[in-house]
Amino acid sequence: MPTTLFSTLTESDKNDSIKRLIEDSTPHDDFFLMTVLAVLMAALGLLIDDVAVIIGSMLIAPMLSPILGLSLGVVMADSKLIFRSFWTVVKSLAWAIPIAAIATLIFSSQAELGVELNNSILSRTEPSIINIAIAVVAGAAASFALIKPKLSATLPGIAISVAIIPPIAVTGIGLARFDWAMMTDSFILFVVNAISIVFASMIVFSLMNLYVKRAVADHVIDKEDKVLEKEKAKAEKNAGKEEKKIKILEKVDKVLEKVGKE
Repeated sequence: MPTTLFSTLTESDKNDSIKRLIEDSTPHDDFFLMTVLAVLMAALGLLIDDVAVIIGSMLIAPMLSPILGLSLGVVMADSKLIFRSFWTVVKSLAWAIPIAAIATLIFSSQAELGVELNNSILSRTEPSIINIAIAVVAGAAASFALIKPKLSATLPGIAISVAIIPPIAVTGIGLARFDWAMMTDSFILFVVNAISIVFASMIVFSLMNLYVKRAVADHVIDKEDKVLEKEKAKAEKNAGKEEKKIKILEKVDKVLEKVGKE
């Protein structure tokens, strides 16, 4: 029986989705800020065992984009996109896990979290076949919704279902408690979820023939990299101006001190 799942896709839809995915996973400072805030929010929600807060943290997290970007890079055999997406994920983890650990050290006593862990935390330390199945289904749904413009509104719900942020937060909680079993188990759950998403989305991207769009991806990456360089140059220039102002103020203070002594 013929299906219209993939035949109705236009080249414009494919190009726009690739552009949007790469832009959303570009390692801007605001991307890392949102990731850190999402993991921090998840850590606080886990400490007080509040499901609503945990769900909210998954809604604001942009982590799904670079994971899908990694999958797209594999399908296209694009080493630039693979490395870029992988580095974005690694850098996000390097920022987010310590922040979650610091939050745990500060607020665990107020949350009355003792030796016994609550169910929200424990459930993120037990990787299972069901977790893999959920991640595979979510990965397929996310990649399909990404390409279909009419389904893009479903992406936040998919991000909630795959739950990649809470395991990162639990890893930080384990770090704060020096609980290596909690750290490894929760981090393994994150890795398993990420690999499952990549696997499922690779299949969907392949069925959509996105492997022929490498030139489009490289063009968008080059464009975004130039934007990043401009932002960094502007930040460095502003920082240089601030340093000059500080030095001028210091000189003025020294002159005023000498005048006051005289």
